[in-house]
Amino acid sequence: MGPGFDFTDTPVSTGTTIMAVEFDGGVVIGADSRTSSGAYVANRVTDKLTQISDKIYCCRSGSAADTQAIADIVAYSLNYHRNQTSKEPLVWEAASEFRNFCYNYRDSLLAGIIVAGWDEERGGQVYSVPLGGMLTRESCTIGGSGSSFIYGFVREHYRPGMPKEECIEFVKKAVQHAIFHDGSSGGVVRIGIIDKDGIERRLFYNTESGESKIAGSQSFIN
Repeated sequence: MGPGFDFTDTPVSTGTTIMAVEFDGGVVIGADSRTSSGAYVANRVTDKLTQISDKIYCCRSGSAADTQAIADIVAYSLNYHRNQTSKEPLVWEAASEFRNFCYNYRDSLLAGIIVAGWDEERGGQVYSVPLGGMLTRESCTIGGSGSSFIYGFVREHYRPGMPKEECIEFVKKAVQHAIFHDGSSGGVVRIGIIDKDGIERRLFYNTESGESKIAGSQSFIN
């Protein structure tokens, strides 16, 4: 980094870890909480689990601005559709909306999305929309820069039809491993469990127990 180094003219690398897994009765989504801008941590407690409807969420990786904008547009579109039809949106409809935007503007956007949720038609579903706008349904999928470090872990420990608590522990450990190895992932582990009753949120600190080391004090992260 010499005297001629210019931050405004330097490409910025972004990183994250996102994950979603189907279980018997719903889906579990998880993500780290670090937003990085190159070597600079812009936000250490970001919420990358973004609500699209009551029972549909997306996990965002790539450019924070791009993914937030797309999520807002899709949420508005599905809310309008619900008001017009008086029906709750389906998960695959939300995933298709994301696919359309990510594909049509693939040359302008830096966005990798995981769409997950529950509906009465197909139950719990997970869809992956990686860079470029392809759409695939996966029972277990990972994304972001941290995913490169946990493919082996996921391949070894994933089992179809896991019970809910086992699935939560699997997602938590996978994201924690990614945080440990990936410099662009960090912060806390945010977990969402989506089923027919809605979403349950859980937060795990990056400690051995998953609890805050500051006992008896309220944290602004919660």
